[in-house]
Amino acid sequence: MGMRHPVSLAEAYEICRCITAKYAKTFYLGTMLMSEAKQRAIWAVYAWCRRTDELVDGIQADTTTDQTLVDWESQLEMAFQGDPSNAPDVALADTIKNYPIQIQPFKDMIAGMRMDLSCDRYDTFDDLHLYCYRVAGTVGLMSAAVMGFETADASVIATATEAAIALGIAMQLTNILRDIGEDAQRGRIYLPLEDLSYFDYTEKDLLNGVIDERWVELMRFQIQRAREFYAQAEQGISALCRDARWPVWASLMLYRNILSAIEKNHYEVFKRRAFVSTSNKVVTIPWAWLRAQI
Repeated sequence: MGMRHPVSLAEAYEICRCITAKYAKTFYLGTMLMSEAKQRAIWAVYAWCRRTDELVDGIQADTTTDQTLVDWESQLEMAFQGDPSNAPDVALADTIKNYPIQIQPFKDMIAGMRMDLSCDRYDTFDDLHLYCYRVAGTVGLMSAAVMGFETADASVIATATEAAIALGIAMQLTNILRDIGEDAQRGRIYLPLEDLSYFDYTEKDLLNGVIDERWVELMRFQIQRAREFYAQAEQGISALCRDARWPVWASLMLYRNILSAIEKNHYEVFKRRAFVSTSNKVVTIPWAWLRAQI
């Protein structure tokens, strides 16, 4: 089964670029610092991840079933076999051909989408950690395969790979903190319930957007946890190929700055969406370049 309306490879990559630019502005800025070939590959990977997320978190989410995800996984397997069934997957199939990308992280992400279909609460951080790995740590694995490593040392690569997963988890934890208000409107709570209980803050408080000292302490705890994952992620960047270090440092620093924006907003995430200002981005990019030289 092939495509009904074939597109050229250039058109496929352009579609992926547009998806990335529209839905991941901070991440997209980081990709602009990559070589052209790696840019295109990362756009192809991101576009697949975004379309996967849309199945459970987009306008078509109400009609998504487990069978939808089974069919999606079948389309993924077709792309890995060199027989893409839609335009963005033309770019993905080409990326798979050019880089040592494995299918398992993609399948793990689909498993994360299944969690979203059946679960809107997480009792412990271990539960949330598994979810974050599946929906975002996997992106670190996919991206690392494109970025490449400077060394052939297996132990260094293993450490750098764990760091790549940590960066994905850090970014997902950041997303969760930034989007608490939007998720609450859909009846979803991603903060571990054991953490709410520890700070004597209830589900009802969260769904009602209560901001008090309990909430501030809870958010400080969550932000510190996310920063610890960013710190772990930093340890693996030097093992990446030289042309990947600057964009990865930029992505890490820009995304981590969202946590500072939440703090600047006094932990108001119910009515205000934290974002990184343009001036902040302009200042961060050269600092990221300096970090990449070390």
